[in-house]
Amino acid sequence: MTGRPDRRRNVGEAIFADEVGIEYGVYGAFRLRSAYQPIFAPRGRFLKAVAVEGLIEPHRAGRPVAPRVFFEGIPVADRLFVETMCRVLHLRNFRNIGVGGLDLFFNYNPLINDDPGRALAEIRLMTRRLAEFDLHPSMLVCEITEQAAEDKVLVSLAREMRRDGIRIAIDDFGTGHSTEERVALVQPDIVKIDGTWFAEFCRHAAAERFFRPLVSALHDRGAKVLVEGIEQATHLRVALDGGVDLMQGFYLARPALAGTVFDEEPLPIDRLLGMANNVVPLFG
Repeated sequence: MTGRPDRRRNVGEAIFADEVGIEYGVYGAFRLRSAYQPIFAPRGRFLKAVAVEGLIEPHRAGRPVAPRVFFEGIPVADRLFVETMCRVLHLRNFRNIGVGGLDLFFNYNPLINDDPGRALAEIRLMTRRLAEFDLHPSMLVCEITEQAAEDKVLVSLAREMRRDGIRIAIDDFGTGHSTEERVALVQPDIVKIDGTWFAEFCRHAAAERFFRPLVSALHDRGAKVLVEGIEQATHLRVALDGGVDLMQGFYLARPALAGTVFDEEPLPIDRLLGMANNVVPLFG
């Protein structure tokens, strides 16, 4: 990757605003834009958007690039810089959604930096600057992509964020690293069920019967349960029957770039369960 910045460069120097005030980041040949995917909660016979997850949409030469391709190409020395820039972009552009009462989920990977102290300093700096973005710590949920991170790193990170009022979510539950033992250790506010694992689980005839005890066990740990990767009516039905608290996926709404008009209208569950392979857009 050419043109990478010095890792000591200030993140603010790599962030710019377009003609309508939407901010974007520049990293080498890439332009990084914030996108937000809604997260829904069941409310009677409807699904209501209660939060969004901040995601990065990289562009190169005016064309979108798969996020995985972009992030896998970042040199190790620059990963903390880029992740910090992405997080700042999500915070700054969040106000452009134009809807009150939503929480903001953002991702954090403990493995991007071999100095936990430096990583925690970045989080503390972010917390102190939230007022600049019209945000309060209670509105934020940090999704920890734990992977193979050491237990003590996860516990320390979670403790520091909670001290600042930020809630914690364990990401990718079901993929191997996220286990009930780690949930007991970190004590997250939210457990996020991995979408690929959940889709495979839903292929089994007794999926509903076996999923509810898992959700109940996580509830007993004091955590809400979020299922990502809802991509068809079957996934939605299993999630609802299992008693999950939150849902996210293309079947409900796709991510949309910052500045796109947000439609607050709740989604009718009966209609969603009766549909076949159609995406209901929340953004218009």
